[in-house]
Amino acid sequence: MVARTPDAAFVADESFVPTSHKGLTYPFGGAEPAEGDAMTVAPGVRWVRLKVPGPLKHVNCWLVDDGDGIALVDAGMNRTETREAWKSVFKGPMASVRVTRMIGTHFHPDHIGLAGWMCDHHAAPLWMTRGEWLTAQMLVADARPETPREVSDYRHAAGWSAEQIDIAAQHGWANFGRIVRPMPMSYRRMVDGEAIRIGGREWRVIVGAGHSPEHACLLDEANGVFIAGDQVLPRISPNVSVGITEPQADALGEWFASIAKLKREVPADVLTLPGHGDPFTGLHTRLDAMDREHRERLNELEAFVRVEPRRVVDCFGRLFRRAIGQDMLGMATGEAMAHLRRLEIEGRAVRETGDDGVWRWRGV
Repeated sequence: MVARTPDAAFVADESFVPTSHKGLTYPFGGAEPAEGDAMTVAPGVRWVRLKVPGPLKHVNCWLVDDGDGIALVDAGMNRTETREAWKSVFKGPMASVRVTRMIGTHFHPDHIGLAGWMCDHHAAPLWMTRGEWLTAQMLVADARPETPREVSDYRHAAGWSAEQIDIAAQHGWANFGRIVRPMPMSYRRMVDGEAIRIGGREWRVIVGAGHSPEHACLLDEANGVFIAGDQVLPRISPNVSVGITEPQADALGEWFASIAKLKREVPADVLTLPGHGDPFTGLHTRLDAMDREHRERLNELEAFVRVEPRRVVDCFGRLFRRAIGQDMLGMATGEAMAHLRRLEIEGRAVRETGDDGVWRWRGV
């Protein structure tokens, strides 16, 4: 395994040429670990990048030195290709290294799909927040093959066509269980604000919301390292959705509150290690940009529904900068719902249900 280590400025190796984009600095200049390899990004912290299907293309996982082993933060999706990549990582100099604990930032399959496999292989305990662990366990257990009637009704109310609903129903409902290995029945709960000792260093748990129920971030303030998961991404905004399980949720409001919380509790100059994209510095700049982007979208959407009542699907053109195909329809619907729901909560729009059973939002 090749491990390249930056100095305190994160650029000891001359092959690292820092780059900047929209106020952020990328200390490694686009360098990344090869598949099946790991790359040191800070003292005692290594980066593994794994392929995932879809537009994200990859997920980042972090190996944190922990005594005679490593604490693993996120594990990738339950796919043969991903398991083979991990087998390559744990060869050579790391052949005798064990995983001391498996930490899951949040329940999404690209992050905890192989958490159970890692726990089994290394006899390692699983660490997650309660909200994330319970949500994952519920979705793994709900392995019914057919799409629930409530889901199809929800899609109809959002404005999906009959054809789109039928195509989605053909894919069934048990996809989550196929890409997430069963996890241990017991876990170690992480709580917002608690300090965790990993390898003699203190990491503070900072819980965010909006992208998922109780997303765990980890801050090593003494060494200026922040493992952000999907709570902060450098170039794209994480999906913030309202779905069938909690249709009255205020996911976007929780997202705004989490951005403000991170600005209060995490220093601006930390090295941020995101779940997707490259490590960067300039955290507060990125937080401000994400907050501003969503508030601008809200304003655009408010103006749009003032012209005439709009369905969820009518709002895609105002929220997204590309066409939404069948494969992205669910995520786009959830994100549009989060914004429309926020307009309701702020008193800027009302939802009405037509005789056709479809929701429409009207500006007030």
